[in-house]
Amino acid sequence: MDDRSNKSNSSEMLERMSLDELKNLRKKLDRAIASYETRKRQQALSALEQAARDHGFRLSELMSDRQSGKSKSRAGDAGPDAAPAYVNPENPEQTWSGRGRRPRWVNDALEAGRTLDDLAA
Repeated sequence: MDDRSNKSNSSEMLERMSLDELKNLRKKLDRAIASYETRKRQQALSALEQAARDHGFRLSELMSDRQSGKSKSRAGDAGPDAAPAYVNPENPEQTWSGRGRRPRWVNDALEAGRTLDDLAA
């Protein structure tokens, strides 16, 4: 089966799906994308750890050296950070604890028809 025929069949299949089926598919795709990004991030971290070992260091040593030059007391850092309750499916590095003002990506997702449950971590 050629690529055009495959795309045509996929489009037809999507057209026949109900809204609930499409939303469920989107959730599955978002999870698959987040999982892929997590795997790629872990691969990159492993490569960094190996590079540090090749130079006679542990990655944690190099990172703590880098961070020790920064000021650790900033306005707003008085208490511990809240755990993320919501994650941007398009960019898993963007999280929100559910406290304070909603980030733009949360508002955009809600306007696009998603719910907070769709964004739950």
